[in-house]
Order: sequence, then structure tokens, then C-alpha cells
Amino acid sequence: MQTLEFDLEGEFVELNQLLKLAGLCDSGGAGKQIVASGAVSVDGAQELRKTAKIRAGQQVRLGDVEIHVVRS
Repeated sequence: MQTLEFDLEGEFVELNQLLKLAGLCDSGGAGKQIVASGAVSVDGAQELRKTAKIRAGQQVRLGDVEIHVVRS
């Protein structure tokens, strides 16, 4: 499993944008499609809301990649 650390600058980042900023997809639209497919989990639970607010301390998983969101 690959682990990435994402430095959050604001209060939250939308899930589809996080996937883009972490380099897991090319655009926010592609991120929305990935989330809609049911392939993404947040803190161990499947997440289908494309613009779910992801905050520091949460973990996002897509396939074998886990993103740890931390405050910068």
C-alpha cells in the first residue's frame, strides 16, 4: 500500500479536489467519477458524496493508495 500525506491549508478540501491535488486523477471531474463509482472510502467507510468536506485527521483510500490529511 502506498501512503501519501496531504497538507491541508484551509479548513477543508472537497473529496474530488483532494484526489486531483494528490495526483490520483487528472481533473476534479475525473475525481467526481471515481467517487461516484464507489471506489473511495473515508475513514474506512465508502464515500459517495463527490464534494464531501475532508478535514485534517481524516484518511482517504482509493485502491491501494491511502491519503493522510494533515494540517500544514
